[in-house]
Amino acid sequence: MIDTIITDIEGTTSSLAFVKDVLFPYARRNMARFVRAHADDSEIRALLDDVRQHAPEAESLEAVIDQLDRWMAEDRKITPLKSLQGLLWRHAYERGALHGHIYPDALDALQRWHEQGIALYVYSSGSALAQKLLFGHSEAGDLTPLFSGFFDTHIGNKKAAEAYRRILETIDRPANTVLFLSDSVEELDAARQAGLHTLQLCRDDTLPASHHPHVTRFTDIDLQDFAS
Repeated sequence: MIDTIITDIEGTTSSLAFVKDVLFPYARRNMARFVRAHADDSEIRALLDDVRQHAPEAESLEAVIDQLDRWMAEDRKITPLKSLQGLLWRHAYERGALHGHIYPDALDALQRWHEQGIALYVYSSGSALAQKLLFGHSEAGDLTPLFSGFFDTHIGNKKAAEAYRRILETIDRPANTVLFLSDSVEELDAARQAGLHTLQLCRDDTLPASHHPHVTRFTDIDLQDFAS
């Protein structure tokens, strides 16, 4: 039986529009000012050095800022960029400038599963910090107590089976007791290669994949369908 659920965020628990039309534009508008203001902070300085590891030609601070802007424009999943975005969003959430979106059906299901003793985890390309901020400052309040852990690209690429194997090792659960939820077929393919059960969320314009079960809402999920 399923006793552990790992969920994606964008297009799964939360609207793609929130990420695309709210979070990302906020980061693009404010990243340069944020980096200049905090460039001497040890945490930020370490992340800027990580940017230079990915782009050695970006030596000066302004060159690093330009590189971050290019990555954001290209929607690149570069770990130091995601970490910097998370820190920037933290400032916004803490000031009340942002509130994380979560679908009501996802909220109801996550709360119900948590009450049933099912362990819940998040795995998203956004940093673990950004994940905690979204759920911690959600429109429904602080939802972080529902989750046992948060994983980001530090554990590996979401489209690579090895990342899911590492998660299984970290949470010490057999693959056949774990369900992964996502809207992305490539992520679901990778999770299935690692032995996890998979379920696609087909919200809005997401097209279902024939080789993965799918639902349109969390209310349609029946964990009995995934009995080993």
